[in-house]
Amino acid sequence: MQSARHLAYRCTAVALGLLCLAPVAVAAQQDAPPPDRSPVGGELLGRAGVQVAPNAGAPALPADVTGQSWMVADAATGDVLAAYNAHQQLPPASTLKMLFADTVLPKLDKTAVHRVGPEELQGMGAGSSLVGIKEDLDYRVDDLWRGVFLSSGADAVRVLAMMNGGVAQTVAQMQQTADRLGARDTRVITPEGYDMDGQLSSAYDLTLFAREGLRNPDFRSYCATREAQFPGAFDKVSGQRGTFGIANTDRLLGHYEGLIGVKNGYTTNAGATFTGAAERGGKTLLVTVMRPNNSSRVYDETALLLDWGFAALGKVAPVGRLVDPSSPAPSSPDPAAPDQGAPAQARPADGTAGQPLRASHPDQAPRATPAGSANSGPGLLSMLAGALCAAVGAAAALRSRATRRRRAAALAALAALPLGDGIRNWPAGATAVSGR
Repeated sequence: MQSARHLAYRCTAVALGLLCLAPVAVAAQQDAPPPDRSPVGGELLGRAGVQVAPNAGAPALPADVTGQSWMVADAATGDVLAAYNAHQQLPPASTLKMLFADTVLPKLDKTAVHRVGPEELQGMGAGSSLVGIKEDLDYRVDDLWRGVFLSSGADAVRVLAMMNGGVAQTVAQMQQTADRLGARDTRVITPEGYDMDGQLSSAYDLTLFAREGLRNPDFRSYCATREAQFPGAFDKVSGQRGTFGIANTDRLLGHYEGLIGVKNGYTTNAGATFTGAAERGGKTLLVTVMRPNNSSRVYDETALLLDWGFAALGKVAPVGRLVDPSSPAPSSPDPAAPDQGAPAQARPADGTAGQPLRASHPDQAPRATPAGSANSGPGLLSMLAGALCAAVGAAAALRSRATRRRRAAALAALAALPLGDGIRNWPAGATAVSGR
């Protein structure tokens, strides 16, 4: 009788312990997209943490990348070589101007001349970056686009938006373009990317916008321009109109081998964001980095990931893909078509077959997801359900003070255990004034 009683106590403690661990399994998945928004481009891209599937000889990912969301992708094939929180929704800052250009650039004749009215320069947020457009002066459309790409000028964006039918219409068209491209994480509130509640994008979506833009020769030319002369005011003495120099605020342009653009951004709320494209040996890679720990690191981290990407080409299996415009956006890759997403199994760093490597933080080395972890799915839930039933049965059989003491002790001991490092709470951030 005594041994049976002790066995029942043990069953109760184990069941209660498993029940205490159940919230850990739920919390560990909170960084992933919610169930009603399946990840575009492959199931792995919807997971929190680093996603990479190295084959033999693949280089290790740089350990000092701090961006809260980043991605490395092949612009031609659409293969995603590695990603970290690819669909994490964050404020995009001026990188949203890539979507603005994708939407409006094809609609306006770049040789057209437009006289700017005073109403076209209204409504810009305090602290917005400006190229220096003046009312009642004429500007060629291609000059305005250089103001957008080089100076990240919100005034140039506003004028072009008014030429496109107004800010509200342009914002609606930008959202339509995002939807057409498969950018489900993006919500457009302003055309220039100024901080507004609800305006969000992701590393995945910004990479889509850059890839789409680079297919347009004019977009490609503007984002690759380092310096230009911009129309100024008329000289009161000579009557001649002057110009002034503007320089691209992309600090990698001209300083990273093969860089061809595309757009940087910064606001108080977003921190630093950057999408860069570089070409080497006939291959073009896209890298997006959002909100590193220090805003000045956004270029360094982009360069590190570009270096890794070129070294990793042909040595890693894709963990997802960039969807094509207007094509179906599956929530997971088709098993019969491995080139459309991640393989069912990938090769870890030791060369043995296994699951793709992942880590909960970029400062940690990627690790294989252990069996029975928070992502184990229905198997863990079934085990918890069975354990809970056992606990209820044991509690009904042993209604004694000793049982209650043992149960309380088990709960206290398990509650004192540290939670797994897979749980990460992301700061919500607050809307604040904007910059570049």
